Amino acid sequence: MAEGGEREDLLSPPPVSPAKRLCSWPSPQAHLPRGSPGTAGGGVGGVGSSCLASGARPHLQPESLLDCAAKTVAEKWAYERVEERFERIPEPVQRRIVYWSFPRNEREICMYSSFQYRFHLSGTVTEPATASEPAMTYKVAISFDRCKITSVTCGCGNKDIFYCAHVVALSLYRIRKPDQVKLRLPISETLFQMNRDQLQKFIQYLITAHHTEVLPTAQKLADEILSSNSEINQVNGAPDPTAGASIDDENCWHLDEEQVKEQVKLFLSQGGYYGSGKQLNSMFAKVREMLRMRDSNGARMLTLITEQFMADPRLTLWRQQGTSMTDKCRQLWDELGALWVCIILNPHCKVEEKSCWLQQLQKWSDLDVCPLEDGNYGHELPNITNALPQNVSHSTDSLSRPRRTVFSRAIEGRELHWQDSHLQRIISSDIYTAPACQRESERLLFNSHGQPLWLEHVPTACARVDALRSHGYPKEALRLTVAIINTLRLQQQRQLEIYKHQKKELLQRGTTTITNLEGWVGHPLDPIGCLFLTLTEACRLNDDGYMEVSDMNESRLPVYQHVPVAAGCTNSSESYLSLALEVALMGMGQQRVMPEGLYAQDKVCRNEEHLLNHLQELQLDDELVQTLRKQCILLLEGGPFSGLGEIIHRESVPMHTFAKYLFSALLPYDPDLSYKLALRAMRLPVLENSASAADTSHPHHMVSVVPSRYPRWFTLGHLESQQCELASTMLTAAKGDTRRLRTILEAIQKHIHSSSLIFKLAQDAFKIATPTDNSTDSTLLNVALELGLQVMRMTLSTLNWRRREMVRWLVTCATEVGVRALVSILQSWYTLFTPTEATSIVAATAVSHTTILRLSLDYPQREELASCARTLALQCAMKDPQSCALSALTLCEKDHIAFEAAYQIAIDAAAGGMTHSQLFTIARYMELRGYPLRAFKLASLAMSHLNLAYNQDTHPAINDVLWACALSHSLGKNELAALIPLVVKSVHCATVLSDILRRCTVTAPGLAGIPGRRSSGKLMSTDKAPLRQLLDATINAYINTTHSRLTHISPRHYGEFIEFLSKARETFLLPQDGHLQFAQFIDNLKQIYKGKKKLMLLVRERFG
Repeated sequence: MAEGGEREDLLSPPPVSPAKRLCSWPSPQAHLPRGSPGTAGGGVGGVGSSCLASGARPHLQPESLLDCAAKTVAEKWAYERVEERFERIPEPVQRRIVYWSFPRNEREICMYSSFQYRFHLSGTVTEPATASEPAMTYKVAISFDRCKITSVTCGCGNKDIFYCAHVVALSLYRIRKPDQVKLRLPISETLFQMNRDQLQKFIQYLITAHHTEVLPTAQKLADEILSSNSEINQVNGAPDPTAGASIDDENCWHLDEEQVKEQVKLFLSQGGYYGSGKQLNSMFAKVREMLRMRDSNGARMLTLITEQFMADPRLTLWRQQGTSMTDKCRQLWDELGALWVCIILNPHCKVEEKSCWLQQLQKWSDLDVCPLEDGNYGHELPNITNALPQNVSHSTDSLSRPRRTVFSRAIEGRELHWQDSHLQRIISSDIYTAPACQRESERLLFNSHGQPLWLEHVPTACARVDALRSHGYPKEALRLTVAIINTLRLQQQRQLEIYKHQKKELLQRGTTTITNLEGWVGHPLDPIGCLFLTLTEACRLNDDGYMEVSDMNESRLPVYQHVPVAAGCTNSSESYLSLALEVALMGMGQQRVMPEGLYAQDKVCRNEEHLLNHLQELQLDDELVQTLRKQCILLLEGGPFSGLGEIIHRESVPMHTFAKYLFSALLPYDPDLSYKLALRAMRLPVLENSASAADTSHPHHMVSVVPSRYPRWFTLGHLESQQCELASTMLTAAKGDTRRLRTILEAIQKHIHSSSLIFKLAQDAFKIATPTDNSTDSTLLNVALELGLQVMRMTLSTLNWRRREMVRWLVTCATEVGVRALVSILQSWYTLFTPTEATSIVAATAVSHTTILRLSLDYPQREELASCARTLALQCAMKDPQSCALSALTLCEKDHIAFEAAYQIAIDAAAGGMTHSQLFTIARYMELRGYPLRAFKLASLAMSHLNLAYNQDTHPAINDVLWACALSHSLGKNELAALIPLVVKSVHCATVLSDILRRCTVTAPGLAGIPGRRSSGKLMSTDKAPLRQLLDATINAYINTTHSRLTHISPRHYGEFIEFLSKARETFLLPQDGHLQFAQFIDNLKQIYKGKKKLMLLVRERFG
């Protein structure tokens, strides 16, 4: 169609079917309105109380010529034009024009009532009484012109974008029961029929009935009429609000602009909370509905919404702070930009309207706060459809790129028109095919079957489809969609031919520079989604019901049927539904470079998931399966032009999510093809360098590769998780198939580089292989074990907070596999575990009583496991004696030779790097096992590593020291004499030394009952060795500690210090001359610290 509305006959409006349901009433009270007879200009006799489905009013006979003419005039002409055209209009003609001037389609009323929203209609509407409120009656007035409601008023005082329930009730009553509404001629016609006396009586009665409101105005008008020079006498005739519209009046539905602004402003201020995002999306949907009904308010309302969006104060704040807007807000801006593209591409818009919109869009786009198209960079995407070599720098400085805003694509629409003759023929006819004798210039316009092609930038061509569909031209949109798909098919064939000539060279090189710089999935214009929806909407069984919502607010799933393609189709079995599936597969299978920036990358993922959700709504039948299989084969053979081809660019968008759908959909029909496709899609080239991508012989040693590139892949974590989901889906499907599981395992080991994701896969495989109610699947269980082993290798030398969990899980998995798996991991522990993990977790679990019972092991098997565990324990103890000596002793305790070897390793390591804590722990273990002398030796070594300062009276090693002294005391006088010098050297805390001294004097030494030794049974004296050395050390420790504490003592610690001296006196009094030593000690304190008078006073009071 020509720009500016020319040749509108090519885009004839589609027939509008009656609404299949009524809109939801805004309030519960409006469900059962009833009315009383009206009195003014066409008043209503009453409003029905039921909301029954409406249909076309049955006609018992053909319409009269008068009705046919009146219906057309009422819809197209302003009444003033009718009056100008004819000097006198017969009263019956006037009545039929008025009759047909009211809207005839309930869907139009629903459109405005379900939204926040001359011929004159008036009436009263009554809301029934409820339990809490009485019945309420409201006066309603509606003005209408050319089948549109132009203004409404209601006594309820509703202030919202919605029509109130009472306006809706009156409108629906007028549509359903037009013959019960009394029609009146315009008031001017009635006045014309009156004589002078009747006119005077009419005016005086009118003034009397409304004297307080009308009298001042009536007097003013009377004065002006009586004045010959007044302005009112310079104009012929007089206004009549009931006479219909003027020629200059704008013919559009009533829309409260102020309420629209207020609502949008309110929703934006809520920042996406309280459901405001859904409300704004509902407003966008309403704009599309208006456009589809060719209602001029669509563009008008979008302008109001955009003004409020541009006035959002957060735009300035985000710009000043250098932060990006929220995802929800960003998505709303995307929809806003897409709607403006539809407006600009309106096939029937006038030139002046388009110019006005473009000026406003340019004004908004020039503002600094206007959001950029991709949310981050604003560079110009190439207008290409064919794949081009990637020789352009992909990281050009963002400052040198043209600034592209969300309105840029709409502004670029100024260059697009509908005047192309080939385009006009495509959209206007289903039978347009290539002429028998083609000119040279026409050969590119048709394919080999004579079907028309549309050679235009694919997203731009799809924007045309969206514009046709959005503005109520569904047939035209379908015809253009078919032409675009035929073009894409031809392009796909040519790309396949190109690849066949380059295949050998590309395969030798192992990589390609050929890819699409502009992807169709995630594109701002959503070209693939547009084509898919256009095709599927033509196949819906519940065409009107797809927008309905059930009582539980759950959307009803659409139901589709095959509708044969009408536009020049050579294949009679082809349907719009199969084309929808085909174009979705072509779009998502396109190889394209990952865009720059977080938002653009996230949008690719969201758009792909959205398309896949639509695909999953399709019930696959034989025709769709045939389409699916054919397209999958083409994608696999497509080379670098397909994301599933053999050779792809390093920075191509991965196909994991798409391949998961293809695999699940195709598996019941063609398992070999589905596995081939899914395995091909497992790759993630951005994480694979050339060496790792080519070498598959050593998958176990693959580590995570972090790409050093700009810009970053912000969604890499999500992409890796989708890769994992694809692998998990294949593992589940291949359960029991050894050959397929081995192939999948190799693909996982080659392409997945995250240890946590491989661990997740291993866990998933384990759960599937070991169901609670069925027998274990050994094939999948072995895969789980292989994956677990790979995780162990990948995380052995790296920090991972889940490492301990991973080790425990692997042992559990190996136990399920069987004793040979346990023996294997015990024998190769050094490639899988640290020495600590191997001894404390792996070996300990393998030889546990629980494992033996679980596997029902016989004696040889138990011995084999135990032998492997002992060998492992000794190897670990040699490698890390500090951490593994105790575990080694525990594992070897049932084998004397191994136990002695482990003990010798501990003794040899004691002189080296083992701490006193480790040695004390081993010493206690030896005592517990019945080796007190060995325990004493280890305790002595531990004591030599210890240093306990005078103020460390809460040191954790104190219990070990007391235990060691008790052990030596129990062994005999010689052992105690050997340990005390070590204690005196290592322990300088007076309270600890006094405690040791007290314990040694309570019982006689040598009570442990060592074979070959006798105990004298006598208590040891503190005046003789070895306790005399300990006593002297204790007294010296008290003296030194006392002086140290007095150096920085504060009054609040005086009481604690006196108690400390009391304990010291107990030790001083142990020898015979102890009281003299203590007295001398106190006298020295008084002399040295005589300045601390209060403290010394307390000392005198307690000790004299």
